[in-house]
Amino acid sequence: MVRRTAMGLAGALALAGCGNTGPATPPAPCPRITILSDGADLTRFQPGAIQDLATTTFDARLVGFQASCDYARRREGVSVTLSAIFDVERGPVSRSRQVNLPWFIAVTDAGDAQLIDRQDFVTQVNFESNAGRLRVQSSPVRLNFPADERLVENHNVRISFQLTPDELALNRRRGPR
Repeated sequence: MVRRTAMGLAGALALAGCGNTGPATPPAPCPRITILSDGADLTRFQPGAIQDLATTTFDARLVGFQASCDYARRREGVSVTLSAIFDVERGPVSRSRQVNLPWFIAVTDAGDAQLIDRQDFVTQVNFESNAGRLRVQSSPVRLNFPADERLVENHNVRISFQLTPDELALNRRRGPR
């Protein structure tokens, strides 16, 4: 009998901890943030040379991002803070320890039919003398979505390298890596 009472009491205590202690209204969602697959790689070659592994100056990949949304002032809108993450490798003909990675963030409507905003950036990568490969993170970027606009979840945030037509064609030929 004592055992049965103790088990019942333990079960009641466990269920008591399952109450709803969260906010009365759910938090506002973040926009969809994705990396454009065609723009996730940037390979630069020695100028005037045949595009070959032996003539590569650097090879970079946009591998991820860190993002957070701030709803503290919901009446004013939603603020998204975003940092891009890159893997960068020096090529065999690289003469510099510094690489500049041109990239951008584009904000579109939910169907990607309308470009709402675009911001261009350059992240500078500095290699130590003995380093051939690095993972770097960009400086944080803040995007503000005013409260009077359509819902923030009706927006897409796209991240990509800024590519020349030849670099884009190379990425499409070799496919995602």
